[in-house]
Amino acid sequence: MDFLGIKDKVYFISGVANKKSVAYFSAKTLIEAGAKCLFSVQKSEQIEGVKKLFPDSAVFVCDVENKEDLKKLTTEIKNHTDKLDGYLHSLAFANFSEGLKPFIETNRTDYFQAAQISCFSLVEVSNALKEMLSPEASIVTISISNTKATSYGYLGPIKAMLDATVPYLAKSFSEFSHIRVNAVGAGPLKTSASAGIPDYIDNYLFAEELTLRKKALETQEVANSVCFLLSPRSSGINATTMLVDAGMSCNYFDQNIVKSFATQKDHE
Repeated sequence: MDFLGIKDKVYFISGVANKKSVAYFSAKTLIEAGAKCLFSVQKSEQIEGVKKLFPDSAVFVCDVENKEDLKKLTTEIKNHTDKLDGYLHSLAFANFSEGLKPFIETNRTDYFQAAQISCFSLVEVSNALKEMLSPEASIVTISISNTKATSYGYLGPIKAMLDATVPYLAKSFSEFSHIRVNAVGAGPLKTSASAGIPDYIDNYLFAEELTLRKKALETQEVANSVCFLLSPRSSGINATTMLVDAGMSCNYFDQNIVKSFATQKDHE
C-alpha cells in the first residue's frame, strides 16, 4: 500500500547541495515512493552534480537573489510539467564577510542577504509558483529546532523569521486555495552545511546526549517528516513548524548531564 499517496505526483525542490543534505534525502524518499522531482540550483556549475545524484530528473538554475531567474522559474518548470503537487524550500545561507562576530555586531549587508535567501525567498518562489500549484498542494521549508544556539549566529533569528513567515504564507494561500505551508524544525544534523558552523561538533554531541534516546537525530528522519508534510496524508497540518529533534527540546535538564556538571563544579 502506498501510504503517502504520492505516486506520480510532481514536486519542485530547491536546495539539494550534496548527499548529506535534507533536500537530498527528501527527494530520494519521494522518488522511491513513485513521485517525480524537479530541482533548481544557484549556479549552472552545480547542475552536473545534482544530475549525478538524480540522473532521471530535470535540473535548472534559479538563483533566488536574481529577479530575472524568479521570473523565468515557471517557464523552466513548464518545460517538464503542467502542475506541481508541492514545493520543498531547503535554502539557507550566511556570509560572514567580516569574520565571526558577536550577534550584536552583525553586519547589515550580510544579515539582509541571508534573510533574503534563507527566508524571504520562500515567499518569492511560492508567489512565482502559485498558478502552477495544484489546489491541494503542500509547501514545506526547512527550519531549525528551538535551541537558540549561540554558534548559529545571526541565522538563528533569520530561522525564527522563517517560522513566523510560514503561518502568514499559509493564510495568504487559504484565500484562494487549500494549499498548505509548513516547516520542519530539525535538531542538529550531520550535514555539510552544519560543518561550517563554529563549535558545531560540540553542539552536535551535546544535543545527542539531550535526546531522550541518547542517539543523534538522523537526516533521513527529518526527510521522512518532510515527505509526510508534502503528502496528502498530512492534510490536517497547516501553518505550523513540526519539531523533529528526538525529544531534545523537553530534556534540557537531563539529570545525567546535570549531575555531570555538578560533579565537575565540585572538583573545581
